[in-house]
Amino acid sequence: MRIALTIAGSDSGGGAGIQADLKTFHQFGAFGTSVVVAITAQNTQGVRAVHAIPAEIVEAQLAALAEDLPPAALKSGMLATAGLAAQVARAIERYEWGSYVLDPVMVATSGDRLLDAAAEAVVRAQLVPLAALVTPNLHEASILLGERVADAAGMRRAGAALLALGARGALIKGGHLPGDRLVDLLVTPAGTREYRHSRLPTSSTHGTGCTLSAAITAGLALGRPLEPSVEAALDYVRRAIAAAPGLGSGRGPLHHGVPASTPSTSRPSRSPA
Repeated sequence: MRIALTIAGSDSGGGAGIQADLKTFHQFGAFGTSVVVAITAQNTQGVRAVHAIPAEIVEAQLAALAEDLPPAALKSGMLATAGLAAQVARAIERYEWGSYVLDPVMVATSGDRLLDAAAEAVVRAQLVPLAALVTPNLHEASILLGERVADAAGMRRAGAALLALGARGALIKGGHLPGDRLVDLLVTPAGTREYRHSRLPTSSTHGTGCTLSAAITAGLALGRPLEPSVEAALDYVRRAIAAAPGLGSGRGPLHHGVPASTPSTSRPSRSPA
C-alpha cells in the first residue's frame, strides 16, 4: 500500500482539512498519514477559532514520518502562519519529498481567512517552486499573483504565472465563475486542458478544495500520472457533492464515502500553453 501525507489543519466539523484528506486517501486506496499544523473550531457556518501548533511539535511530526513512513506523495492545505509555511518548505526539501500538491488554502468556503498575510509571500516564494501541482481557486489565485482572476482568460494567465514561479503544474479551479457552466483549467508545460461541467445546485461545498487536492495526491501516490490523477479527482469530488448528506445548517460537507473511480481514456480539450 502506498502512503499519502497531508500537512494541514484539523477541522472540528469533519468536512475539510485533515479529516477530509484522510477520508479521501482511504477511498482511493492510499494509506493516509498526517501532520497537523493547526487546530480549528469550525462547523458548516464558519470558523470560530484557529490555534497554530507549536513549531517543535510540527517538526517532530515531520521527522517521525520521514524516519518510518515516508510518503509516495503529499499535499499541504491550511498552513496558518508564515513560520509554519516556511517550516513545511524546508522539510519538503530536506526529506526530498516529491509529488507535492500545494493547495494554497487562504479563505474558507464561509469566507473566513485561514492564512495570515505574511504567509502569502512565503507560499509564493518557497512552496510554489516545490510543487508538482498548485490548486488555487479564483480568490487564491488572485491573492497569490496580486491581480484579479475572474474569467477564463485570467485563469490561463494565472496558470502560466504559477509555472513561471516554478510550479510544474497548476489547476485553476473555476467554481467561483458566474453561470451554470464551469471550467477548471490544468496548465502544464505541455499545454492547457479544460474540464467543463455544469454547476450542481447545492450548498454542500464545504471542503471541496481539500478533497480535490487530496484525491489528486492519492492518485500520484498510487503512481498515476498527473493528468489522469486530476481527472479521477474531479470526478470523485463531483459525485461526492451530488451525494452530500445534507448535514448542518450552513455550507455542508461532501459525502466522502462515494467510491473512487479509475481514470478514463477520454481526453478533455487541450490548447497550447
